[in-house]
Amino acid sequence: MAAEIQPKPLTRKPILLQRVEGSQEVVNMAVIVPKEEGVISVSEDRTVRVWLKRDSGQYWPSIYQVMPAPCSCMSFNPETRRLSIGLDNGTISEFILSEDYNKMTPVKNYQAHQSRVTMILFVLELEWVLSTGQDKQFAWHCSESGQRLGGYRTSAVASGLQFDVETRHVFIGDQSGQVTILKLEQDSCTLVTTFRGHTGGVTALCWDPVQRVLFSGSSDHSVIMWDIGGRKGTAIELQGHNDKVQALSYAQHTRQLISCGGDGGIVVWNMDVERQETPEWLDSDSCQKCDQPFFWNFKQMWDSKKIGLRQHHCRKCGKAVCGKCSSKRSSIPLMGFEFEVRVCDSCHEAITDEERAPTATFHDSKHNIVHVHFDATRGWLLTSGTDKVIKLWDMTPVVS
Repeated sequence: MAAEIQPKPLTRKPILLQRVEGSQEVVNMAVIVPKEEGVISVSEDRTVRVWLKRDSGQYWPSIYQVMPAPCSCMSFNPETRRLSIGLDNGTISEFILSEDYNKMTPVKNYQAHQSRVTMILFVLELEWVLSTGQDKQFAWHCSESGQRLGGYRTSAVASGLQFDVETRHVFIGDQSGQVTILKLEQDSCTLVTTFRGHTGGVTALCWDPVQRVLFSGSSDHSVIMWDIGGRKGTAIELQGHNDKVQALSYAQHTRQLISCGGDGGIVVWNMDVERQETPEWLDSDSCQKCDQPFFWNFKQMWDSKKIGLRQHHCRKCGKAVCGKCSSKRSSIPLMGFEFEVRVCDSCHEAITDEERAPTATFHDSKHNIVHVHFDATRGWLLTSGTDKVIKLWDMTPVVS
């Protein structure tokens, strides 16, 4: 009797639904229009475009608006159809889109910054427009009157901005690698705290108001999950990119984090697992396994007549070890290491196959992603790339 052929396991991956092309320059931001087959994009080529799906199945611009300067960012509020666009000259221009998305009516301009606007958030509940710029300023304006309510100077140019409506806390990530938390009042703000865990600049922030967790992506290729909700302020590292992380989105209903980067990777992290904090790296003058001196420990080298060794660290226990005592590598997904990292020999033996089971899936978008937008109701993800292309993905095979 012929042996039964086992079916291959299906690799679940995002389905590319559409490529939207037509911009002359990089598309800095694009969002999916809820309840519509539509996309709004702002580009370095100074255009704002609203793309609607036609009967042919293709997306074509129903609105093509040329702005006085390159468009750097935007915020779209579906309830009011209010579109706030940040420009390279520091201005924020506000429009209302018509119900059929065929017309945009100018409402007002805010002279928000001295130079390029980097991020905008419109907060409907408070009628506030929050923004950051290359002038190292965070500002908030009243969207009713257009008046500037207040500002705060950041330590470097900000490239991540999130807001918690309930507590009025604003999170600002900047290029020095720092995250600043401010508490906003109607016309003043107080510094709550700052924290840093990245070795590179913060490139993206994402806030989960339910679990009270902040995610930060960085040019150091990593994502850090900060537990703001009080569980002793744990910070958990996620390592799954080979280039800078440039965009983050969170699927609240399934507790999955989507991170995208310059490597073209779309990584979907399962955040519904009990993750472990990475240990502090211990200091020592000699290997904490075999007691061989490290190369700066002249006294012990002289006393024992031994050549000093280079210091390494085990990523699991944090001990300072020599190369001989850490000759093996392993992935440690629950600590965020989806790729193999250096571990000491005793930790390597202790890690079980269950502990090596991946907690993330990896997908190739085939473009350098600068911004993402996730529509949770349909499970669609929109990626904007440096290749001037916008791609629309069905993520339901992966995010479910």
